[in-house]
Amino acid sequence: MSIPFNADEVFEMAREIERNGAKFYRASAKKFPQMSKVLLELAAMEDEHEKTFHAMQAELSGTEVEPPVFDPDGQAEMYLRVMADNHVFDIKTKPAELLNKQKSPKDVLLMAVGMEKDSIAFYVGLRESVSQQAGKDKVDAIIRQEYSHIVTLSEKLHELN
Repeated sequence: MSIPFNADEVFEMAREIERNGAKFYRASAKKFPQMSKVLLELAAMEDEHEKTFHAMQAELSGTEVEPPVFDPDGQAEMYLRVMADNHVFDIKTKPAELLNKQKSPKDVLLMAVGMEKDSIAFYVGLRESVSQQAGKDKVDAIIRQEYSHIVTLSEKLHELN
């Protein structure tokens, strides 16, 4: 049984994923100073996407912000946070631990592409839990933003080769 989400909750998850991604890129920049400019640019992109999602979230109204189910204990919000924290840029794993396995900037960029693909898959799956009235079109906007991350990472990988 899936738990239905509204667009407000999806945007909260998206913002958390973006914050986690920015932390990862900043830690990567410290490990690979020769790539710090690129990695810090990617972190800044994550920061900007978080701001974009915040602005989109602020524009929501009506059923887009109404809880889709009665949840007086806030369990749906806790569930969303766990999903956001563990499915893409896992905040329980410190970026330094993730980076220990990465031997080169190329490895980091390849890992980041995988994470961005995971985020798209996550949002596509989540989109099924959001009704049209609750802002499914807004979730589609998040997915389009995530595609832009992969394009940027692919360009950076091409530059390394």
